[in-house]
This record gives sequence, C-alpha cells and structure tokens, in this order.
Amino acid sequence: MSDLVTGPGRPTGPGRPTGPGGPGEYARQQRSALARLAVVVAAVVLAAVVTHTTSVLIVVVALVVMIMLHELGHLLTAKWSHMKVTEYFLGFGPRLWSIRRGETEYGIKAIPAGGYVKILGMTSAEEVDPADESRTYRQRPFHNRILVAVAGSAMHGVMAFVLLWGLFVFIGAPQDNAVAISGFSPLAHGVDPARAAGLQSGDVVLRADGVSVHSANDLQRVIESRVGQPITLVVDRGGRDRTVVVTPHADSSKGGANGRIGVVIGPPVVRSGPVVAVGRAGQLFGEMVTGSFAGMGQVFSASGIKSYIHDLTSAKAASQAAKTGDRPQSIYGAARLAVQGAQAGATQLVYVLALIIIFVGILNMVPMLPLDGGHVVIAVYERVRSRRGRPYHADVTKLAPITYAFVLLLGFVVVSSLYLDITHPVKNPFQ
Repeated sequence: MSDLVTGPGRPTGPGRPTGPGGPGEYARQQRSALARLAVVVAAVVLAAVVTHTTSVLIVVVALVVMIMLHELGHLLTAKWSHMKVTEYFLGFGPRLWSIRRGETEYGIKAIPAGGYVKILGMTSAEEVDPADESRTYRQRPFHNRILVAVAGSAMHGVMAFVLLWGLFVFIGAPQDNAVAISGFSPLAHGVDPARAAGLQSGDVVLRADGVSVHSANDLQRVIESRVGQPITLVVDRGGRDRTVVVTPHADSSKGGANGRIGVVIGPPVVRSGPVVAVGRAGQLFGEMVTGSFAGMGQVFSASGIKSYIHDLTSAKAASQAAKTGDRPQSIYGAARLAVQGAQAGATQLVYVLALIIIFVGILNMVPMLPLDGGHVVIAVYERVRSRRGRPYHADVTKLAPITYAFVLLLGFVVVSSLYLDITHPVKNPFQ
C-alpha cells in the first residue's frame, strides 16, 4: 500500500497545477486523457463481445474491483486517522489519467497489474518533508497504524461475505437432498420423452412412482429399470405440485440396456431470504476461511514443498497434479478458474471469486514485508519496545535482507506457478 511511483505530468503543489497554460490547459489535458481512456475501455468491451470472451472481461473487472477495494480500505482508514495520503492508483507505470482532490491524486496507470495507496512515512527509513512529519503513518498512534495495516485484508472479508450473501439472496445455492431438471438431452433419433411428457427445466422431482426422490441415484434407479413402462413423477413447479407421466425409452447409443427420459439432472437452486442468507453466508464464509488456511498450511508444509518441486521437475507429476488440482495456482490460473466458473454459471462464478478474494486477503496478512502483515508485525514490535514519552521506531533497513529473500521466494512461486499453469493447466472442475 505504500509503493511510491512517480511519473511525468504529475500536478505540483496541493492545489491547482502550475506551468504553461495554467489550470485551464491542465483541465483540457485531463478531459482529453479521460476521453482516450473511455475509448480504450469501450474498445475492450466491444472486442470481448465480438470474440465471445465476455466471461473473461467479467473476471478481469471483478479482480480489478477487488484490488481497488483493498486499497480503498487503506485509503479510508488512513484519512480517518489523519495521515497524509498523496496517491490512490490502479496500475503501475506511465500515468494514463488522474485527478487531484485535495492533497490526494486519484488515477489510472498503464500496467493494470495491481494498485496502490501512497501514505507518507510508512517506515522509519522514508524521507518526509518535516512539515508533513506529524501526519505520517509512523507518527500516528498504535491503534491507527494497526487499523490502516489490516484494513485492506478486512475489505476482503467484507467483499467475500457480501458476495456470498448476494449469492444466497439473488442467485440461489444448490439444495442438498433434492433433484431438479436442469436441462434436456434428447435420445437417439430425436426421441425426447421428457419434454413430450411436459417436464420443464427447473422442475424439482419429489416422487417417482410413489418413491421419494432425494438424490440423482434415487431417480435413476426407477427410470433405468422401467423401459417402455409409464412412470408417474410428482414435481414441484413454482411452488405447486404437478403430476407428469413419462415413459422411459431404451437409448440405443448406450447399448439399449437401461431406460432414459432425456434429462440433465442436478440439485435445485434455491434462494434464501435476506435474514436467513446472513447465517448461510456466514457459515460458508467460515468454511472458506478455514479451507484457505488449511490449503496454505499444506502448500508450505515440508511434504507440500517437496511435492511442488517434484511438479516443477517432472512432467508426469505436473500432469497428475493438473488432473487433481492439488497444487498452488498463479493469478493466471485463478483467473482461468474464475472464467470456467463464469461459463458454468453465476453460482460457480461467485463461489470461485469469493475463494480468490478470501485467499488473497489471508495471503496479504503473512507477517513479512512488503505485505500488510509485515507492517502489522512492525507496529506491534514498536508498541512493545516503546515507553511512555519515548516512542520506539524500528529500523526497517535491518530487515532488508529478510525482505529481499522473501520477495525472491514470492517471485519464484509466482513465476513457477505461472509456468505450470501454462504448460500443465489444471483440469476444469466444472466439467
């Protein structure tokens, strides 16, 4: 959150820009830059529509929103703590567009590989204008520094919970112990017993010839054994019970041994009320957090590291891991998984996005610089070492070797996982 990126064209001073042309010229340049940016965005959207890659665009936008909401957490808590925030940007590199509001510049840069908030004085090593020293991160009380450091990951928790709550309320989630007609698959020669009998997509099968249906196997057992014999199905359609009589046909493409009616079945998707959804979202959120911690523990265990190295050095092991999905994935792999989820349906997309959001939030709290967790550890250490009237500021330059080693390790994992995701992509779990 404290990356310092500079570039040409940055306005000077806390108020209006100075230089040739004055404020009027600067405003014209900003409008022109914003217009060019709008054209680029429109072109990207149009290209996604024409190439039928809107699911990719949806995932990219979702990840960008995740990044900027993370940084928004830092921004809002820093301003609330009276720290001086000079920049809030999406991306890195050359500045495409920006606007200054008060002492903070907001904008977009050319390389959309992340985002950042520039807060003055994040460490004791940073040089700051003496006039701004009292408003630096390092000079604010302990509780303010902790609040700012954890705010980014806290936003991940909020984002994931809201997504899951919205999933239960607006989209719905699969219901256990129930079977629904989710689609149709006509038999050979266009024979379509299910639709001929009047079954509809979304029907929830309650009973088959008087036998209660709680699983796909319950329904399949009745249908497969009744070739040419009518079956009475009781289904829930829009909250009302309907009776449908369907006659299974022998499917010649399957050898003709079992009866089939030409349907695709799955668990019904059921919406929850706003209040009930709070509890369901909280439960699923807790399961995801627990699972993410367990997954990270497995990856960084001795056996997990050994397995990962084996995947990198053995094509056979990498192929096997790709089939099971039992390996770390890069941001490319995670985005690919989200795209596959989007193609499978809104429920799967939300589920995957929530997992990504939670995992990134947890990863950011690893107690190492330059991650947010590193700033938490330093703040706690300074608190412990401080005495009344004698605040202690840690010399972060002493941590430089450890920080560099961690960054190198992180870089290795990022590059190597990207290599595996390209050469041995993980199998689509939604097929």
